[in-house]
Amino acid sequence: MTSIPLVVITGANRGIGLALLQHYQQRGAEVVALCRQSSSQLQAQKPLQIIEGIDVAGELSVLAKWQPPRKIDVLINCAGILSEDSLASFTAEDLLQQFHVNSVGPLRMVQTLLPHLARPSKIAMITSRMGSIADNQSGGYYGYRASKAALNALSVSLAQDLKSENIAVALLHPGFVKTQMVNFQGHISPEESAQGLVARIDALNLHNTGGFWHANGEKLPW
Repeated sequence: MTSIPLVVITGANRGIGLALLQHYQQRGAEVVALCRQSSSQLQAQKPLQIIEGIDVAGELSVLAKWQPPRKIDVLINCAGILSEDSLASFTAEDLLQQFHVNSVGPLRMVQTLLPHLARPSKIAMITSRMGSIADNQSGGYYGYRASKAALNALSVSLAQDLKSENIAVALLHPGFVKTQMVNFQGHISPEESAQGLVARIDALNLHNTGGFWHANGEKLPW
């Protein structure tokens, strides 16, 4: 890595993504924030660059044309959506939208930015333990569970495919975090989550690439 790491974060305008940006900047890294729409909180952090109009499920032409100032050391795919769907309420359209954002979107981001990733570098997929089949003891959340399970499967393939390029991939559960996505009903703050996530990214290497961890360091079941 360069003396000043370059970190790129999707969904950096609020919640966990914003907390990750703040944490990395406090460590001296330069951060590029990708988001659909910026926020006053994000602008106040004065990252190296803010690129708006980035919908991970939509058109990525703006990002495809982007030329970073140097190679990317850490790419964090944090953007995601959650619908509280049940057996009675789910629709095919809603499930597919969650797949587009939570599963296919992060993979498309890696595909688009791969030419700009340093060797070595790291990719962090912010997934969820709700994507664990073995851990599902309560049902429901059909689209979210399935889309995160799909993200896990895609990310393990990505870890295998990129190992020869000296790029390591982590699948990280942030914890139950007090964010807008869950109406601020979580157990921990975004800042606490970010601290744990960054520790997991620091520990990521080619020997443990493709692993599935809780932000607190716990190895999670598939």
